[in-house]
Order: sequence, then C-alpha cells, then structure tokens
Amino acid sequence: MKKIALSLLAFAAALSLSAQGMKLPEGFIPAKLDKTYAEAQGSYTPDFSIDGKNCKVKNVILLIGDGLGLGATASAYFANGGELTMTNLRTMGYSVTQSSDDFTTDSAASGTAYATGHKTKNGALGMDPEGNRLQNIPELLTPLGYACGVVSTDEITGATPAAFFAHQNSRHSAIPIWEDLGKSPLVFASAGSIPGFEKLDLQLQEKLKQQFTVVYSPEDKAVKGSERLAYFPPSVSEGRGDYLPKTTQMAIDYLSQRGKKGFFLMVEGARIDKYAHGNNLEGTVKETLDFDKAVEVALRFAEKDGHTLVVISADHETGAIVARKGNYEENYVQSSFASPQHSPMMVPLYAYGPQSGAFMGYQQNNEVALKIIEIFTKGKVSGR
Repeated sequence: MKKIALSLLAFAAALSLSAQGMKLPEGFIPAKLDKTYAEAQGSYTPDFSIDGKNCKVKNVILLIGDGLGLGATASAYFANGGELTMTNLRTMGYSVTQSSDDFTTDSAASGTAYATGHKTKNGALGMDPEGNRLQNIPELLTPLGYACGVVSTDEITGATPAAFFAHQNSRHSAIPIWEDLGKSPLVFASAGSIPGFEKLDLQLQEKLKQQFTVVYSPEDKAVKGSERLAYFPPSVSEGRGDYLPKTTQMAIDYLSQRGKKGFFLMVEGARIDKYAHGNNLEGTVKETLDFDKAVEVALRFAEKDGHTLVVISADHETGAIVARKGNYEENYVQSSFASPQHSPMMVPLYAYGPQSGAFMGYQQNNEVALKIIEIFTKGKVSGR
C-alpha cells in the first residue's frame, strides 16, 4: 500500500514539476509510460426506452471487468476513437472496493462482496472474516425459480467466478473449489480450458460429468438437451477470438430457457487485470475492448427483453493507470502506470434497464449485490 501511495505522489509531483519547467529531483523514478494503437470496433448505444423504468426485473446480468479502473476505461475509450458501449450509458456511479482487512482489496474479497453482499478478508471466497459460510446470489435465487450462471476469461477456479459458487478460506484451494462447483446450484458455467479440466484427477472429472453436461464446443449436440452445462473452451487466453461475447450470448440463451422466473448471470473480463499487472497498455486496452463487446451483447438482449437489468463494474483497479495523450483519428493512446499492483481507487459503475437508477452515485461493492438481491426478492431497492 505504502509503495502504491508513494508512486502516485511521485507521479503527481513529476507532472507538477514538469508543468513548471523545473528539473526533476536526482534519483527520481518516473511512472512507466506505454503507448498503443487499437483496431477500432465502434460501440453500441441502446435507445433507453426501458432505462430507469420502475417495472419488474426478471433477469440481471452483472459484468465485472477485473482491474478495470477509470484509467483503463479512458485508455480504451481514446484508443477506440472516443467511444465505448459502456460509456454510452446514462446511469453511472462508483464502486468502493476496500476489503474487511485491507484498504486494497484482492479479487477474492471483492468478488465475494459482489456475490454475497458482505465484505470479507482478502483471499477468502464465500466466507466471512471469521470463516463462516456466506450465502451467494445463485444459492439465494435458485430455490426461488431463477437459473444462474457464470462466464469468465479466467480459470473456473479464478477468484471472481469462484466467488459465485465456492466457499473456501483460501482462493488457492483449487481442488476444493472444483468440488464446490459441482455442489453449487449453477446451471451454466464457462471458463478455463479443456487442458485445465483434463488435468484433474479422473475421479473428479467423472464426478463433475455426473453433475454437469461437460462440453468442449458450443456446437456440441449435448448442449440442447442438458439441464446443467459446463463449457470448457480450448483456451481463454491468447487466441481465444470472440469467446467472451459469444459465450455471454450462449449463456443468456441457455439460462433464458431454463429459469422459470428469470436468470442471474455474472460475466467477467479477467485479463484486463493480468495485462495491467504487467504494465502492458496494448493488452490492457485490447482486453477492455473485448469486455466492451460482452457489454454490448448484454445490452442488446436487455433492450429487446424489456425486463433485464445490466450492471457493469470492476472488482478493483490495477496499475494506477493515467491516460496522458491520445489521437482519436489514429486510435492511439499513451498512458502511464504508477504501479504493477492493485490500487484502492474506486472503480466505475454503470447500469441500464429497469431499476437502473438505484446504482447511481458512490456505493460500496457489497451494496451493489445487496441492491441486486433486493430487486430480485422485493421488486425494488428500499427507499426508492
């Protein structure tokens, strides 16, 4: 934490001194600068006819950009010619991400906050700071007739997807997390890879195949007649193509057909964080734009359906990114990284659809989950 704070202070000091034409102090280490050009993909703007309406919400799609702070958002916005689907939305706020034991959260604690409505300590998944189980949104909604699913470009045992089905005191308990997946009420799960699944002990593989219909392709004929589906692609890293937006659509279609009352879906763009940790602007921008494609899929469905709320945020900021220069016509941006780690800076929060106004302004990350739960169980957020 102290290193991050000092880096941010040093970066601010450098900008101030530079602006005044003063010589930088001897030994001063500037923030890391990087630049990139992007392939523009345009953006989508919904018609807002259902946005903010006080009508029934049947479905909620929660999209989480891992590490997606304002700096990464701005960098992708500039590199995409001054537009993003998420920034086209009218309802915006900020999510404050501190965990129960650290001013800077990790993905496990923040994921748990979004999944359960409770703050916890770093490293914990679906457990409170004292080690007690916390009920997550899928566990709450499934008995009420809702179908629930997760999609991620991380491993299925990654902290954010796992927060929506696992109960472990350590995010690194990979095998117990796999076992929790099978015992969970999730109807749809897609993340990780074929090699990752096939590396598991054969007994665990077989047990998961009894609990889910396991497929390696969305075109598999077994998908149609399945009751619970686990789809493991060849890879969720480099070369995955449009896996995230396409699987978001696949999950929406699957859950729509299986939820008696509706559905809840969490979609994570996990690799924004991984590139930001490496202070790699090209990768950070590319992954943010890919995440924005998944946002578009969710918004198009919500606009057509009329009873779907879309919420978009991040588990934390990574890299302490500041956009410095850009050129809309050339799809160019130059940004700086003040850290290779997470930062405590608040993250953007967007919403679209019925009841979207509940997500305006500043709020804690666990409050986002509490509002989603209220919308499902009470029809609206208290006091609105």
